[in-house]
Amino acid sequence: MAETKKAMFGAGCFWGVEHTFAKVPGVVSTAVGYAQGAKDNPTYQDVCTGQTGHTEVVELDYDPDLVSFEQLLDLFWQLHDPTQLNRQGPDVGTQYRSGVYVYSADQDESARVSLEKEESSGRQRGKIMTEIRPAETFWRAEDYHQKYFEKQGQKRGFF
Repeated sequence: MAETKKAMFGAGCFWGVEHTFAKVPGVVSTAVGYAQGAKDNPTYQDVCTGQTGHTEVVELDYDPDLVSFEQLLDLFWQLHDPTQLNRQGPDVGTQYRSGVYVYSADQDESARVSLEKEESSGRQRGKIMTEIRPAETFWRAEDYHQKYFEKQGQKRGFF
């Protein structure tokens, strides 16, 4: 197996996002958690207050020989509405913001090119509000959030 790389995305509630990314050939592992905030070891209850600055994220390890970061970005744009600020559907709060949190200069460049491409594609109904920032500490969410859809017996996510 080739050396894996990490990617981190915020696209609203992390359950369905994780479920969908986990099905991508080349994605080796996924975990849901919190990142980009000010509190160490935040809990779900902490994050839901909107006072910690965290966003719900999916961190994944992927094999770049099987799936590229650009392909993961293409899926990311399809998984949510990146034109909504601090919300996804009925979920409202800064923890539901859209974000690509990058681990390298190459990922940063790819994310910015991808955002420009998506914005000019005409697929979105407004200006994309997705933030692109360096990945900060990933705090793994509580166990009951991990693989939530599978635990609930749901067999399909977004696709």
